[in-house]
Amino acid sequence: MILPICLYGNPVLRKQTKEVEVSKDELKQFVADLFDTMDNANGVGLAAPQVGRAERVFVIDTAGFKETYPNVEVRREAFVNPYIIEEFGEDFTFHEGCLSLPEIGEDVVRKSSVRIQYTTVDGEEREEVVSGLVARVIQHEYDHLEGQVFTDRLSSLKKMILKRKLSDIATGRVRPAYKTKPNK
Repeated sequence: MILPICLYGNPVLRKQTKEVEVSKDELKQFVADLFDTMDNANGVGLAAPQVGRAERVFVIDTAGFKETYPNVEVRREAFVNPYIIEEFGEDFTFHEGCLSLPEIGEDVVRKSSVRIQYTTVDGEEREEVVSGLVARVIQHEYDHLEGQVFTDRLSSLKKMILKRKLSDIATGRVRPAYKTKPNK
């Protein structure tokens, strides 16, 4: 099922998330809904707060990068109760966008690798090191679980320049092509 996406200005995007039970059938359905919603909006990642739920779950699908970056590792996966243990490596600048901040894209600096601990939708606990664009998408989605959006990582000057666009999103003057939830 395609869920409405919460846009910038919705309070749920600033909430700290809570862990979820991994064994429930509801979780599997919710993860399937996250994938459907992300795919419908042509995203490469989507976190639970972006659909109105302050829970520690996100999904990624890096196949969307394959055409531009042929060597990218393609991963389509759900991360349940994830925790980034470490961010390391070189600074990696990349132009980011977000389904909750339509029509905004900016260069963001992040570390090139992460060590992440998480549970799969089937309840398997994992810890791994991930690098490159996969690490980038994971860090972006993880920020949503911590009540942050990518514009929080920009300089004060960049934020000031984007103030009008952010206001337009928060007040509903931006209408993306995908289903959204009105801010209240």
